Amino acid sequence: MSDIVSYEVDGKIAVIKIDRSEKMNALNEDVIQGLRSAFRRYDDSNERCAVLCAAGDRAFSVGADIKDPPKEMWQGVPGVGVVTDKPIVACVQGYCIGGAYILVQMCDLVVAADNTIFKYPEAQVGFTGGLIAGCAARIPHKIAMEFMLLGQEFDAQRAYEVGMVNKVVPLGEQLAAAKEYAEILANSAPLVVQTIKGLVADTVPRGPAEISALARDKLLKVRDSEDGAEGRAAFREKRTPAFKGK
Repeated sequence: MSDIVSYEVDGKIAVIKIDRSEKMNALNEDVIQGLRSAFRRYDDSNERCAVLCAAGDRAFSVGADIKDPPKEMWQGVPGVGVVTDKPIVACVQGYCIGGAYILVQMCDLVVAADNTIFKYPEAQVGFTGGLIAGCAARIPHKIAMEFMLLGQEFDAQRAYEVGMVNKVVPLGEQLAAAKEYAEILANSAPLVVQTIKGLVADTVPRGPAEISALARDKLLKVRDSEDGAEGRAAFREKRTPAFKGK
């Protein structure tokens, strides 16, 4: 993996870590592609549960890097950029803003340090990618609208009370607490865990932005495939393409 996103194996657990603390783990293209690669590796691995975490105490992530934004942020989002039926536990601390909350929202369980601040300020900034709409399918509607539209801070306790997180622990204990959840999941029956997660994915409504991202991912795979390159080359060279289905 890259230096910005690491992948470490701890028994049956994959620990995926954003390590850009000098920029408060802001999401740029390198981070997003690092996450995409890490989630793909996890999906293809023997690891049974993943923990998503980030370096430093000040921020899990302040969201998209305004000076160096990612091209397609959804590509690094679990369940959208990489679909997996294996569980992911998010471990957060400090600021978790904008697109960073999308990452957390799409994980299965969330442990938050007591200094965590969730905020979604896009309505006040004037931009949104739309994936946040899934919030309304995961927490009570009025709370979701408050969070999405007002751009006000939700501290860790409020987030726990409204169902955004599963557990709040003192700062410094969040990774250990997340690994406790992960150990239970890793030692549970994989087929049951995966089946339940899959059935939940079929039950929880997907918003238009999620559906669009999933469709775009399929189209990009065709465009960027060996067959795509071969087709374009054959057209330029006025010959019959030799497709491989790759």
